[in-house]
Amino acid sequence: MTEEAVPGCPFCQIVAGNRPANIVRRDAQVTVFRDINPQAPAHILVVPNRHIRSLAEVQAEDAPLLGVLLSSAAEIARQEGLASYRIVINNGSEAGQSVWHLHLHLIGGRRMHWPPG
Repeated sequence: MTEEAVPGCPFCQIVAGNRPANIVRRDAQVTVFRDINPQAPAHILVVPNRHIRSLAEVQAEDAPLLGVLLSSAAEIARQEGLASYRIVINNGSEAGQSVWHLHLHLIGGRRMHWPPG
């Protein structure tokens, strides 16, 4: 289910400007900021401004927004000088999702290993 802003959601608070964050970019559809617990030299979150709880709750009408999330991540990677990087979307607590607001992790600046988890 998609919603506007959810009270208590830390990412909704960041999007609204009510919670501090190291903002990299903000526009009408996405807010991009540095992760407070980075797992690599570059660890940036790309968040839709509209609250979507998780990837599992994305609807067909959200497809254009998903494209914006990915293209924003690619643009930020170029700006950060990342030639190689990983995009991660955790869906569900067993996959590591700890904030229930859809977001992409843009991770780079070090060698990545496979499998990741």
